[in-house]
Amino acid sequence: MFGRKLLEGSHRSWSGEEAREVLEYFAIAVTIVVVAVPEGLPLAVTLSLAFAMKKMMNDKALVRHPAACETMGSATTICSDKTGTLTTNRMTVVKTCFCMNVKDVSKPGDASALCSEMPNSVLKTLLQSIFNNTSGEVVATKGKKREMLGTPTETAILEFGLALGGDFQAERQAGKLVKIEPFNSTKKLMGVVLELPEGGLRAHTKGASEIILAACDKVVNSNGDVVFMDETLRNNLNATIEQFATEALRTLCLAYMDLENGFSPDDAIPLSGYTCIGIVGIKDPVRPGVKESVALCRSAGVTVRMVTGDNINTAKAIARECGILTDDGIAIEGPVFREMSQEEMLKVIPKLQVMARSSPLDKHTLVKQLRTTFNEVVAVTGDGTNDAPALHEADIGLAMGIAGTEVAKESADVIILDDNFSTIVTVAKWGRSVYINIQKFVQFQLTVNIVALVVNFASACVTGSAPLTAVQLLWVNMIMDTLGALALATEPPNDELMKRAPVGRKGNFISNVMWRNILGQSLYQFLVIWFLQVYGKTIFRLDGPDANLTLNTIIFNTFVFCQLFNEVNSREMEKIEVWEGILDNYVFVTVIGVTLFFQIIIIEYLGTFANTTPLSFAQWFASVFFGFLGMPIAVHLKKMQI
Repeated sequence: MFGRKLLEGSHRSWSGEEAREVLEYFAIAVTIVVVAVPEGLPLAVTLSLAFAMKKMMNDKALVRHPAACETMGSATTICSDKTGTLTTNRMTVVKTCFCMNVKDVSKPGDASALCSEMPNSVLKTLLQSIFNNTSGEVVATKGKKREMLGTPTETAILEFGLALGGDFQAERQAGKLVKIEPFNSTKKLMGVVLELPEGGLRAHTKGASEIILAACDKVVNSNGDVVFMDETLRNNLNATIEQFATEALRTLCLAYMDLENGFSPDDAIPLSGYTCIGIVGIKDPVRPGVKESVALCRSAGVTVRMVTGDNINTAKAIARECGILTDDGIAIEGPVFREMSQEEMLKVIPKLQVMARSSPLDKHTLVKQLRTTFNEVVAVTGDGTNDAPALHEADIGLAMGIAGTEVAKESADVIILDDNFSTIVTVAKWGRSVYINIQKFVQFQLTVNIVALVVNFASACVTGSAPLTAVQLLWVNMIMDTLGALALATEPPNDELMKRAPVGRKGNFISNVMWRNILGQSLYQFLVIWFLQVYGKTIFRLDGPDANLTLNTIIFNTFVFCQLFNEVNSREMEKIEVWEGILDNYVFVTVIGVTLFFQIIIIEYLGTFANTTPLSFAQWFASVFFGFLGMPIAVHLKKMQI
C-alpha cells in the first residue's frame, strides 16, 4: 500500500480508513509470523517426554534424565550384564565335584546323601571354607527360620553349606578371622586367613574356577587324601569346569592352604600353593520372556551384547539360551579383548556378541569403541560402583534398581526397578514412541504452517486481501500448537515400532516420508482453498453485501476441518489404518471433540469477534467434505514409494 501511494504521490496524506487497513495488514503479518514460529514444538517434546516417563514408571523404569527417553529410541546396541538382568539372580548349587567325584545335588536330600559319602575331614574343611570365606550372613528370624543375607552367589553357597548339615554360627565362633580380602572383580576371587581352634593359620580362597585351579598344586582325591595335582588330575578338573559351564552353570572353585606361623595380617594372602577342595556349579535360570525380548530387539535392528564376568563357556551357554549368541557371532574373554590392537578390534567388534571374564574397564572400552569408532547409539547396563565409567560413557546408562549400588544409580540415565531385561526393551519401545510422536507433530505443524502462509501471502498478492484474519489464524495456531501437541504427543507405542530399524546417530529427523506427506497434504489444501476463493461464490450462490464474509468463513471452516482430518492422518506416517486404536487414546479423541465444539461456537456465535458468519447446513457439509477428502489423498500418498 505504501508503495502504491508513493507512486501516486499521496504518501504524505493518509485517511482513517487507509490507516485502519494498514493496521489490519500489520496484525495479519504479525499473526503469520506467530503461526510460522514453531513455539508448540517445545511443548510437544515436553508433553511426549512427560507422558512417556509416567508410563515407563508403571512399567518399572525410573527415568532420571528426560532426554534419555528419546535417546533410547535411537539405540542401536544394548550391552547387558548377565546375572540378574538376563537371569533371575536366584542361584542354587545344583552340581558339585568333591574328592574328584561329580554329583547332582539339585533335588532335596541330594546334599545330605553327598554329606554321608564325603570323608569327615573333607566335609570339615569344606564347611570351614563355606562359612568363613564369605561376605554373607545367616541370621535367625521369627519362627526359628533362617534368612540368608548377601549376594545371590554367597546365599547359594551358604544354603548349600546348611544343606550339608553345617552350622554357620558355630563355624564362625570356632575360628578367628585374621585377614579378609573381599571379592575383587579384577582378580575374580576373594580370600580370608583363619586362625584354627587347634592352632595354626589357614588361608581359604574361592572364585572363578579356572583362576583358583591355576593357583592350586594339590587336590583332595577320591579317598579324601591330599595329593599332588598332576596333569591328569588337572585336566579332569578343567573338563569338569567346562562340562558345568556348557550346562549354563556358574562355577566356583574352593581351595585352602595352611600357612606358616610367621604370617602377618599386613601380608598379602598368597596367590599360589593351594589345595583344591572342590568345584560347585550354580544354576541361575534365564528370566522368562528374555529370549522373546532379545528376538524383538533383533527384529528392531538393535544388537544385544552380553558382557559378564562369568566363565566363557557359561556365558556362551546362557547367551545361546537367550538367543544372543548366533552361529556367526563371536564370544571372547576380557583379557584377550584388552590386548587387541585397534585394527583387530575393528574386525572383531561388529560380530562380538559375548564378552566373558570381563572387567569394568573392558566394558568401558567396548562402549567407547562402539560409540566413537562405529557411531553406534549405545545403551549399557550396570549395577556395581566400578560400572560408573561405562554408564557415563554410554549414550544411555541403565542401572539396576535392586542389585545396583547408589553410585551406579547416580551415574545412570534410567533405573530399571525390577532388574529385568524385558523392561529395557520396554524402555526402548517408549523411546521410539517419543521420537515418532514428535515427528508426527512436526509433520502436522509444518503442513499447517505452509498452507496458512502460502494462502494468505498468495491471496494478499493477487486479490489484495487475506482470507484468514488475525483471530482466525490465532485459533488455527492454538489447534496446531497446544491441542495438536497434546493429541499427537500422547500416542501410546505399538508393536510396529519394534519392527523398524533404529534411527541411529546420523538419521534425519524430518524423513523423506514426512516430506512426502507434508508436501502432498499442503498442495491439496492449498488447491482446495484456492478453488473456493475462485469458484466459491458461484458454487454456493453467494451475492449481496455479506458474500465475501460468508466465503471467507467457508474457507476458514474448510481450512480448520482440513487440519482436523490431517491430525488423524498424522497418527500414522506410513500405515493406512489411521483409525486403528483411536478410541484407546482418550486424549486424542477429547482434543478432536473440543476443537470441533469450539469451531462450531466460533462460526455460529462469535461472528463479531472472529469475523465469521453462521453457515448453512450445505456450507457446513461442504467444509467437512473438503476436509475429509484429505483422508483418501493421504492413502494415495502413503502408497507412493520413496
